[in-house]
Formats: sequence, structure tokens, C-alpha cells
Amino acid sequence: MDWAAERDALVEHLRDRDSSLDEATLAAIRAVPRHEFVPEGNRSGAYQDTPLPIGEGQTISAPHMVAIMTDLLDLQQGDTVLEIGTGCGYHAAVTAELVGAENVYSVEYRESLAEAARRRLDRLGYGDVSIRAGDGAAGWPEHAPYDRAYLTCAASELPADVVEQVRPGGLVLAPVGAHRQTLVLARRRADGSLAREEHGGVRFVRMQ
Repeated sequence: MDWAAERDALVEHLRDRDSSLDEATLAAIRAVPRHEFVPEGNRSGAYQDTPLPIGEGQTISAPHMVAIMTDLLDLQQGDTVLEIGTGCGYHAAVTAELVGAENVYSVEYRESLAEAARRRLDRLGYGDVSIRAGDGAAGWPEHAPYDRAYLTCAASELPADVVEQVRPGGLVLAPVGAHRQTLVLARRRADGSLAREEHGGVRFVRMQ
């Protein structure tokens, strides 16, 4: 399988699907070998624009969703980013391409997934991404404040502790809702309140 050609085809598909996607986002998608984050049995479909199971009831998000979220966060080199829901580590790797691996902090509920993601990211050159196992709703206060935070799992509301760990002017992005989920982007104001935008219906696994 020519994985590089598969990645190129995926990027062209994403560009055709949404012409507003930033070229830096598409370059990050092209740079990350998604097949390395997919279980071997599903690897032939690694560059299809669809979510795939990664075990323990979890999924790797569809590439177009990762691209949309990356774009909405307006990531810049040097931004510190908190990710809730490491999963297989793919989304963290895409984020690392834009901000630098040393600026990505990710929390995964399941120790087994956290450890596997840690090994995988290290093997693929993203070893400076920091991962811990724990309750994502609590964030990772030791490294706050963050410029950006995002959830790769759906919550009933933006987690208060995660919001608190984002600096004034920073952004929080998450799927919000139970049966019907909406992608919500919130900018934290100086007084701690949030300016919220909704960016359409989505479907994510629930936060543990």
C-alpha cells in the first residue's frame, strides 16, 4: 500500500469537501500517518474519511472532523493545548504538527489506551506530547493556563475545570450534548464568562 499516495488523496478529498480549510491544517493531516494509529485489521481503510474503532469502545475520529476542529481552534506554533480524550493519539499528533509536540498535553481516561498512545507517539516522532491517564473533566491543572483546549468526546456541558484552565482570550472546543450533540466553540472572556458559537451537529463517543 502506498500510504503517502493515500494521504495525498485524503487531503484532496478534504479540500474538495470544504474549500475553507486552512492549508496549514491540510499540511498537518498530510504529515501524520493515520494508518499507524488504526488497528491492523482496519488499516486498509485508514485514509477513508470515516471514524474507525480502536478498541475499548472508542474510535478514531473521521479526518474531516479532525480537520474542522483543528481549523476552528486556529492553532499557532507555540500555543499550549490541552486535549481531553487521547484515544489512539492521532488527533494529538495533528495538533503537535501545528503547535509543537512539547506544547500538547493530553488526558485519557483508560490507562491502557494512554500507555499505547504514549508508545505510538514516541515511535512516530511525537514523543514530547505529554499524556496522563485520569478524569478528563478535571483537565490537567499543573500545566495551565492553556491557549486552547478541546474534547474528542462528548460532554453534557463544557467541563468547568477545563474552561478554568484556559487563559482569558483562549478557546475551548467540544461536542456538547447527549443524544443530539453540537460542536461548540467558546472564547473565554476576561471575566471568566464564555462567548459561544455553535458549529453544527456531530456524533462523538461519550466522555467517561
